[in-house]
Amino acid sequence: MSVYESRPWLAHYPTGLSGHLDVEYGSPLDMFDEALASAPDSPAIHYFGTTLSWADVDAASDAVAHVLQEHDFAVGDRLGIAVQNGPAIVFGLLAAWKVGGVAALISPMYKRSEFRKALDDFTPTALLVLDEVHAEVADTVADTGSIRLVVTASPLDFAGNDDLQRVFEVSRVPANGTVELLELIGRRSPEMVRHVPAPDDVAVLAPTSGTTGPPKGAMLTHRNLTFSAQAYRDWTGLKSGEPILCMSPIFHVTGLVGSVMLALSMRSPLVLTHRFDAGLVVDAVRTWRPAFSVAAITAYIALADHPDVSPEAFTSLRLRYSGGAPVMPEVAERIEERLGGMIHNVYGQTESTSPTHMVPPGVLAPVDPETGALSVGLPIFDTTTRVVDDNGEPLPPGRIGEIVTAGPQIAAGYWNRNDEDSVLKNGEMRTGDVGFMDADGWFFVIDRSHNLINASGYKIWPFEIEQVLQSHPAVLETAVVGIPDEYRGESPRAYVALLPDATTTVTELIEFCRERMAAYKYPREIEIVGSLPRTATGKVLRRRLR
Repeated sequence: MSVYESRPWLAHYPTGLSGHLDVEYGSPLDMFDEALASAPDSPAIHYFGTTLSWADVDAASDAVAHVLQEHDFAVGDRLGIAVQNGPAIVFGLLAAWKVGGVAALISPMYKRSEFRKALDDFTPTALLVLDEVHAEVADTVADTGSIRLVVTASPLDFAGNDDLQRVFEVSRVPANGTVELLELIGRRSPEMVRHVPAPDDVAVLAPTSGTTGPPKGAMLTHRNLTFSAQAYRDWTGLKSGEPILCMSPIFHVTGLVGSVMLALSMRSPLVLTHRFDAGLVVDAVRTWRPAFSVAAITAYIALADHPDVSPEAFTSLRLRYSGGAPVMPEVAERIEERLGGMIHNVYGQTESTSPTHMVPPGVLAPVDPETGALSVGLPIFDTTTRVVDDNGEPLPPGRIGEIVTAGPQIAAGYWNRNDEDSVLKNGEMRTGDVGFMDADGWFFVIDRSHNLINASGYKIWPFEIEQVLQSHPAVLETAVVGIPDEYRGESPRAYVALLPDATTTVTELIEFCRERMAAYKYPREIEIVGSLPRTATGKVLRRRLR
C-alpha cells in the first residue's frame, strides 16, 4: 500500500467527520425543492435592498422554464447564461434543470470574439444575457443560427435601492427581438411539467479559467454539484439558514458551487452584489451578517485595504475561505490582522467542481519551512490525491511532482472534445499543479508545471522568486514569468504591484532578491506595475505578462 492509499490526512479531519460522505441529494433541484417545501416564505436571495423568498425564486424560474418550452427547448439542450451575480443567474440555472437542459455558463466579461467562440462551442438553443452585454454582441448572437430565444436581464432587475447604480453606473439598455426577464416573470404561466434529472446527467458546462489557453467547457453532472455542495456544508459546519456571501463570480465554478449550490443545500439566503466591490461587500456584511464566503485572495486584499473595515464589522463572517490563487503566508497574516479571524485555503479546479482540498475551520494551516508555501489543505471526503513523477509513478512525502486527484467531484469530461491528451481520464485529473504532500498528509502547491523556468539548465519555480519579493515591505503582490534569453535560454522577469503609498525602485528590488537567492535564480528584470492582469476568479494571467 502506498502512502497515499493509507490517507494520512484523515487524522486531521474536523471532529466527527470520516473520509466518506453519504450524499443526500441526487440533483440541485432536489436541494431546491426541499428548501421550497420546508420554508417557502423564508429569504433565498438578498440583492440591493430586496429580499426574494424561495417561493419567489420558484415562480421566477418556472416562468423562464415555461418560455423555454414554448420555444421548443428539448431535454439536453443548452441554455447559455451570460449574467453577473444577480437573481437572474439563479433563475436561469433552475429553469434549465426544470426542463431537462444544461446551463452553459458564459462570462459576461467576454469580448465579441470570445463570446462568439463560446456560442460556437456550446451551441445553445436559448440565451439568458445581460442587456448591456447583448447590446455588444447582438449581431453575433443572431449569426449563430442555433439560438431561438434570447431573454435579456438588467442588473437593475429586483434592485431595491440605488447602490448598484451609484457604484457601477448601470442603466437599462433596450433590446430588440428579445424577451425581457421582468416582463416574462410578470406573465401568468400555466402549470408546467417538470423534468427529473438523473444524477449523472450533465447539469452545467463550466468554462475553465483560461489562464493557459482558450477556456473549455467542463461537463459537471448533477452528482458532481450535490457532492461538492455537501462537502462544503459538512466540512465547514455551516448551520442551516446562515447567510452566504457571494464574492466570486457565479459564472465560474467557485461562485457556482461555493455560493449558489451551498445555499441550496443549506436552505440559506444568498447575498449578491452584482459584481465585487469592497464598499458594497462591507455594507452587505453589516446588513445581512453572512457566516460564510469563498473568494480569491484579491477580494480579501481589497477588503483589508478598505477604510471602513474593522474586525468588529466582520465578526459574523466566521468561515472565510480563499481559492483560485496561491496565498502567501505574509498576505494571509496582514488580512487577518485587518479583518480579524482566519483565512482558510480551499483548493480545486473547474474540472473538480471546486473543492478537492480544504483546511479545517479554526486550524492554522502549516507553512513549509523550505519553500515558504502555505498548505492548500487536506483532501476532502472520498478524494484521493497523489503526487507523481514524469512517468506517473507516486513520489514519497516531501518530493515535488504533479498533483493528481480522483473523487466523486471530477467532471465527466470536456464538452465537444475528445482529446487523447485530456487531463481527465478514468475519473482522475492531472491538475498541472506542481507540489508535494508532507508526512502528515498536508498538501502544498508550489506552481503550475508549465510555469517552470529553465535558465542555463537550472530549474526555477516562479513561486520561489515571488515569495522573496512578497516579503519586501513595499510589495503588495507580484508575478514572475520566464522570458526568452539568448544566452541562458530563459530568464525570470518579475512584475510587482506596490502597497498603497509605498515606494521603492527596480534596482532596490533586484538587490533585495540578489541578497536572498542563488545567483541563477534572482530576476535581472523587474517592472513595477499598477496591478496584475487577472481572470474574473482572481488568477494571474501569466500568458498576458509573457
